[in-house]
Order: sequence, then C-alpha cells, then structure tokens
Amino acid sequence: MKLFLDCIPCLLRQTLDSSRAVTDDPAIHEKILREVLAWCATVDLSESSPVIASRIHRRLRELSGVDDPYAEAKAAQNQMALKLMPQVEQALAEADDPLELSVRLAIAGNIIDLGVKGSIEKADVHESIRKALESGVDGDFEEFRAAVERAESILYLADNAGEIVFDRLLLERLPREKITLAVRGYPVINDVTMADAIQCKITELVKVVDNGSDAPGTVLSECSAEFREIFAAADLIISKGQGNFETLNEVEANIFFLFKVKCPMVAEQSGMKIGSQVLMHQSRQQRLDALPLTESSSILL
Repeated sequence: MKLFLDCIPCLLRQTLDSSRAVTDDPAIHEKILREVLAWCATVDLSESSPVIASRIHRRLRELSGVDDPYAEAKAAQNQMALKLMPQVEQALAEADDPLELSVRLAIAGNIIDLGVKGSIEKADVHESIRKALESGVDGDFEEFRAAVERAESILYLADNAGEIVFDRLLLERLPREKITLAVRGYPVINDVTMADAIQCKITELVKVVDNGSDAPGTVLSECSAEFREIFAAADLIISKGQGNFETLNEVEANIFFLFKVKCPMVAEQSGMKIGSQVLMHQSRQQRLDALPLTESSSILL
C-alpha cells in the first residue's frame, strides 16, 4: 500500500509522540521533527507508511541512545491484556463456535496500536472486546476455517504487544503443530518482539521466529533470508494488523488479513469502514488477476 499525502501528518504526530516517550529534551524533539519534515519534502510516495516509520524510529534511536523507547508501555499493555483473559476465556467457553469467536477477539486486540493513536486506555480495549462479542467480522469466516483445515504449514504474523495476548486465544484453537509465529526483529513503536512473546508465554505454545526487521509491518525486502524462506514456504499466512496489511496487500501469497480499520487511508484501500473488524482473504490468483495483461507482468517476493 503506497504512502498517501494524508499519511504524512500521522507520521509527524508519531514522530512527536515517540520522541517525547524517549526523552524530555525539547532539543531532540525539535531535531528529529525538523529532519522528518525535510524527509517528507522528498519522500517517495510509492513507499508504504511503515517503511517511512521505520526510518524515523531508527533515527530517533540514534539521537536518544534508547534502543526500545516503548519497552515500559509494551510491558504494561501485555499485563493489561493478561488481566482481561478470565473475562474473554469465559465467553469462549460459552460460545457456540469458539474458533469463530477467537478470530473476533484476536481482531479486537488490534486496537492496541500506538502507531495510530498516541495512547491506549483500558476503556478502548473494553469497547473493542464488547464489539467483538456482539458483532461478526467483515469477511468470510467459513473460507478461513476451510483454509486452516487445508493448510500444511501456517505462518502467523503478529503485530503489537498486548494484542499478542488476544492472538493466543486464536492460536490455542488452531493446529499449533503447523504454526510458526513471527515477531519483529527489533523494537519499533509497540510492535511485538521476541521479549513480548516470551513474557506472554507464546513461545511455549508455538514456534516463534523474528523477521529480522525493525519495520512496523512486514517489508519483505528488509526481512532476513531465513524469514523470507518461511514466508515463501507457508501454505497459509495469517496477517495481523494494519501495518502488515499496508506492507503485504500487494504481495503474491495466500494471506488472510485480520485487523481493525483505524484510519481513513486503510479504509479506502481495504474498502471497509473505519472501525470494521476485517477478515480479508488475498489469494495468489486474486493477485495475478489484478495484474495488467502484458508479457512483462510479474510479482516477485
């Protein structure tokens, strides 16, 4: 998904939020903001928003000397989500279709996203859970169920800290022996890393790898060779979150995107309304059908 002009104010807001999370020094706030403003003047609009965001956060880490500015926030988000588990597990125990409800709850957890909103309150998460319990997904759940049953290998792309706790509800109802879960290779915003997977005991549930990248999405060209091999070999990819959608919605693969629509640009690209709980299938054939009919048409990983 390309960068829209409307993404630029959001990136500037994210720059200020992140710099203030790192340091109280207004000189650093001003320096990084001025640098980002200069970048925006010449930015390649064919790039995705997560690609630009990764560059901002790399520079912020350089200026501040802080490797993981959101470490404290992520730990708090994980704990907040863990405290909510008795409530949602009770709902799952009473559900007619626990797998379907676990998909809705996993999507509900995608509200915990500091890339879109500078802070997340417990009330925001409670409201997202309420909506998940009361409303279905925008997408074909039975298609998803059938795809899971057919798949020999499943790659699950995690998104944010806190959200990973909700992912566990879905992982527990999937064929875990087939699953590899991927986290970010390095800290960026509140995206999930190996440390979060360990804290939330996801590593005790399924195989977990990191993708070797610090982008708040899955930018295949910046991921490790090992991860790209896993990605290419997977029969089915379950992709959580807007950042993964923004970076993979033009990639040839059998992907189910699970996310909440939280900004107008993603709403436009997905064809869904803001607030929607999305379960969207992107198949290899759909990507091929979308190509211009020319001899040179190709999509490469």
